[in-house]
Amino acid sequence: MPVPEQKKDYGKLVKVLQIATGVFMVVMVALGIYLIQKYDIKMSNIQNLAAMLTGGALTVGLIIIGISIVKSFCLIFPPMVVLAVCAYVMPNVGSALIVNFISIVLSLSIPYFLGKFTGAGMVDTLKKRFKSVKKIDDFAGTNEMKMTAVIKFSGIMPGDLSSLLFGALGISYKNYMIGSIIGNTPLILVYTFFGYALKSVDKHPWVVSIPIVVIILFLVISGIITKKMISDNKKNHPSEQE
Repeated sequence: MPVPEQKKDYGKLVKVLQIATGVFMVVMVALGIYLIQKYDIKMSNIQNLAAMLTGGALTVGLIIIGISIVKSFCLIFPPMVVLAVCAYVMPNVGSALIVNFISIVLSLSIPYFLGKFTGAGMVDTLKKRFKSVKKIDDFAGTNEMKMTAVIKFSGIMPGDLSSLLFGALGISYKNYMIGSIIGNTPLILVYTFFGYALKSVDKHPWVVSIPIVVIILFLVISGIITKKMISDNKKNHPSEQE
């Protein structure tokens, strides 16, 4: 009589992989902090950072996409710097936008699936480690796509961190990606044109003021939209805010 085939229990293996993933993300956050401090990665240092990238347009574009992928593991790495540096080193705005959109789509997916794999338990861990994550409670009961778009647009928490959170919350990838692209498109456009404007800052110093004004208006508008959405959400779902 044949012995019935026993089902393998992958529970322990999955648990070990989840723990390993958690440790990996902590290490990557530490690496992100180290790189930010060592290379002075911030908007005011874009020209020096761009000088580190050499090669043709295709090579530089691939390097930037690679940096964006690595950045997505670090959670706290400033994406706007990568967007601006790309525009500064690429030959024209069109090629910079293509590279930046590819970079954003890839960097949106990686932390999302990491969060999805680690599971809902990651949410509590993130809330303890990052104060900004607690703001997700203000959006409880909101449409997934709308919530994702507003959080990405407003920048109330780091982009890669919010992607990890959305994955851990089990939000639909389709809704997440559509909402993220909607929310990130203004950011991509603003910082791409900002980086491109820096090319002519020596001849026309005033050009930098245009993107800066747009960024300030962008922050004001995003703040108003976020506050209104949270207020409306609390009225529509009072029980879920308690």
